[in-house]
Amino acid sequence: MANVDEDFVRLLGYRFGREGTTLYNHPVRNVMLAALIDLKGSLTEASKYMSNIMKVKGTVLPLTEEKVELIGHGRGREFVGESEVSRNIRDIERLSYDHEFEVSGEILEKIYDADLIVMSPGSLYTSIIPHLIAPEIREAIRWSHAPVMYISNLVSQAGETDGFSVSDHVAAINKYLGERKVDVVVANNGRVDPAVSDVYEAAENKIMVDLDAEAVRAMGAEVIADDVCIAADGRIRHDELKTAYLVFSYLMR
Repeated sequence: MANVDEDFVRLLGYRFGREGTTLYNHPVRNVMLAALIDLKGSLTEASKYMSNIMKVKGTVLPLTEEKVELIGHGRGREFVGESEVSRNIRDIERLSYDHEFEVSGEILEKIYDADLIVMSPGSLYTSIIPHLIAPEIREAIRWSHAPVMYISNLVSQAGETDGFSVSDHVAAINKYLGERKVDVVVANNGRVDPAVSDVYEAAENKIMVDLDAEAVRAMGAEVIADDVCIAADGRIRHDELKTAYLVFSYLMR
């Protein structure tokens, strides 16, 4: 949604190194947002200012104004915070928050009024599913007449979705959606230059997500498959225009 140059995008996505430090594995964008919350006084106002900086087209709304921590439960212990959850996902049976909170009413209105509910690419267990933990969100999606679309990740996330196929991602989302399920999946069926994908695997332990279309259809979801992957400047990312075309073509049926 941002309209800034590639250098700024890379800056926001940069995760700090040096394991053992307080900022280890935290992306710059989260640190900036935390500072803006202190400066602006609320997450909503911080999000608006961040949207202005990034020249965002559209509306970005926080799930809640309250400070909450993501908690992973499994093997008789708790894993607290996004980083701990991401690193220990294989030992986690379910996710929750550290306390109940009030969901923004504007978000619920947007869900009820939506023509399409899109689960975007991103960290499955620390960016996408956390929104579905809130009972109000699940209930709003349940009663919404809008189809639920998942735009599948192109590559796995090391330690979090190692070896996951498209259907594994869908199954995880469906588990937290409750009574509603994913209705349609947009996924890549194109091939990536091994010179790029091999670097991803060697440097970051990320591999291309396999499209097991029949397994996805067996879950009751339609599959929209196309070559939506671009490998440029050593990076693998979605072809924005083609992906947007597929989304709007589905909407205009």
